[in-house]
Amino acid sequence: MSASLYFDTNLIHLPDKIMNDYRKVRLDLSPCTEDATDIMAALLADIGFESFVPDDCGLDAYIQEPLFDAQALNSAIAEFPFAMSIDVATEKVEGRDWNAEWEQNYFQPIVVGDRCVIHSSFHTDIPACEFDITIDPKMAFGTGHHATTSLIIEQLLTLPLQGKAVIDMGTGTGILAILAAMRGASPVTGIEIDEFAYTNAIDNVALNGHAEIALVNSDASALAGKEADVFIANINRNVITADLPAYAATLRPGAVMILSGFYTTDIPVVLAAATPLGLHEISHSEKGDSWACLVLTNA
Repeated sequence: MSASLYFDTNLIHLPDKIMNDYRKVRLDLSPCTEDATDIMAALLADIGFESFVPDDCGLDAYIQEPLFDAQALNSAIAEFPFAMSIDVATEKVEGRDWNAEWEQNYFQPIVVGDRCVIHSSFHTDIPACEFDITIDPKMAFGTGHHATTSLIIEQLLTLPLQGKAVIDMGTGTGILAILAAMRGASPVTGIEIDEFAYTNAIDNVALNGHAEIALVNSDASALAGKEADVFIANINRNVITADLPAYAATLRPGAVMILSGFYTTDIPVVLAAATPLGLHEISHSEKGDSWACLVLTNA
């Protein structure tokens, strides 16, 4: 996964102009991994693509028809860093009601832990839950559908958060920071390196009426001087292990760190980076294709 862009594998951006014609580009990757589809999506986002639907074989990418440039597409594919086969096909997609298309085919309301429902602002048939979160994702990680997001949500639903200082590193859509605030955490800080995701988080925080959440458009350097009782990072193994010293420096005595964005097989690698920092495992959980969530403490 790109260190600068965070994508939910269930999908991503709702076009603002709902009746535009689009160009659909299908990219089949062999062998295909989630890292590969994430990086390909990041490269295509840089040339104007705004919607991505990954699957087990590759991804579909969408760009407004007037912005499609075959030469730019070829250049972006040439920058792909992995050695693998890439088959490309394109087709024009006639304008339609993209809001209805999204609602019907992609982002459906989801209930996590029987207590938290996540839905978009255009959904109407919403189950009643204790915590009701509105998320309109626009190229930002975290609708609750991806295993790593829901794994962390499950942890946040069980932890005592009232009055606790929470930092959400790589906040994406802001969903985890929003849930923490709903459960009484204060102060809550969300840090996001990608400008598009940061802007999306601002919108989602406003949608949910939690203006007290402090959002910062930066990287781990923004953690200097901050303190946390609960620290969350849902990014990827390499970024987490590189930035763990900065994460650990924020922890108050007895704090909890919740980490996800990596596989169960990566847990020993993360623990090897965490142990010298005085962190040890409380528990871990897994979901889907062996996605992991690791809970640590300095107690």
